[in-house]
Amino acid sequence: MTQQFYVSPEQMMKDRADFARKGIARGRSVVVIGCADGIALVAENPSGSLHKIGEIYDRIAFAAVGKYNEFESLRQAGVRYADVRGYSYHREDVTARGLASVYAQSLGAVFTAESKPFEVELAVAEVAATAETDHLYRLTFDGSIADEHGFIAMGGQAEQVREVLDGRWDAHASYADAVQLAVEALSADRRADVDGAGSSDSHMLAAGLLEVAVLDREPLTERGTRRAFRRLSDAQVEDLVARPVGS
Repeated sequence: MTQQFYVSPEQMMKDRADFARKGIARGRSVVVIGCADGIALVAENPSGSLHKIGEIYDRIAFAAVGKYNEFESLRQAGVRYADVRGYSYHREDVTARGLASVYAQSLGAVFTAESKPFEVELAVAEVAATAETDHLYRLTFDGSIADEHGFIAMGGQAEQVREVLDGRWDAHASYADAVQLAVEALSADRRADVDGAGSSDSHMLAAGLLEVAVLDREPLTERGTRRAFRRLSDAQVEDLVARPVGS
């Protein structure tokens, strides 16, 4: 009779965590950044149909890195949760904090009970009256949840991306400035991934390689709708990136 090897719980959790981190690190980075106009969500993603960024509810958006089938199932579950809660109670009862808590429970359950953890990292963003009061939550593969301020960088070479964003984030910036900063950070991630040590090359990622969406701070005033989420076309992204800083 074959005797199975004993693996300590600590070692099992460590192996699962290492497995998930490696899968996430293979994906391209995503930046979620607040500004005066709202919240911009920017991802390196050449696909026009397999989105990393999506709408959850009126003022709430979702961004993810990792395995598409896993984070897409979580996005769909989040939409169902928001629709049911908004219909059963009130639309204002659907919040980013509540959604992030549901995601944390699901990710934690999969990490501890299933044979393989989800290879995903998530961001849930809710636009508020000002950039300082926006709600940004970052969730990792094990169900850990963090309340971030100003911006979130995840996936790929996230540390290099944060280095570009850190100290340069401005709550009073326009969409153009915020998207330009995010694209610069993602471009630095790409250069670091290519040569392993960064590069002095100033080349920025093209609009066709980017997926960009925004949560407008005042959608009812500006567009006559309560839905704040708006996906940008390549032409709109090019226009934002080409604008002079501070415009």
